[in-house]
Amino acid sequence: MRALLLLALGCLTSIASLARPVSYAGGWTVIGESDRQSSSALVHYTPSPTMSLGLKTEVNRDSDFALYSVHPTFLAKRWFGADYQGNLYFHGGIGVASGISDNDGSDQMAIYGGVMADWETRSVFVGYRNRYLEAGNYASQFMQVFRAGFAPYEGDSGDLHTWLMLEIDHRPSDPDSVTATPLVRLFKGPLLVEAGYNLTVNQPLLNFTYRF
Repeated sequence: MRALLLLALGCLTSIASLARPVSYAGGWTVIGESDRQSSSALVHYTPSPTMSLGLKTEVNRDSDFALYSVHPTFLAKRWFGADYQGNLYFHGGIGVASGISDNDGSDQMAIYGGVMADWETRSVFVGYRNRYLEAGNYASQFMQVFRAGFAPYEGDSGDLHTWLMLEIDHRPSDPDSVTATPLVRLFKGPLLVEAGYNLTVNQPLLNFTYRF
């Protein structure tokens, strides 16, 4: 029984770790994200099991500015149970915001931070993430995202895993402050892909994560 429990927990941990912002010690991760407002790319290295440090580029399509930052993430707490795992992270960054396209504004210092939390079993997932960004004349933004989803089947380690999720996105400064995005998450091995469509503002969502 103990061996079966450890095996199940190990499968859960390996599945959960794919979507985590802190990888295994010594690991590299590439993350690309595109939502209703911005597109970003992050490359980070994990020097310890509780911290990752990376470089991030983010393009805000609504306000025509780009953000270039150093992006640390800290694992503050992890909970394990017989059939679940929970995590609490602090994330942030500091860098420069620059105008793009028709925006010829000068470079501005930018700083941001927030929290991320999730709880999941092999078949149920809930998560929350927020961020406050201060980027000089370009932006003063708060956003928060809640997700809930389930796996229609429970795959073994090495299988293709499928999750069906709903994302609720809240951005108080936007005209459409609350939006809803159904999405599907697929992952196998080191690759995770998410694809969805924001039903409120008619914008696609596309994310991927690859771990080395």
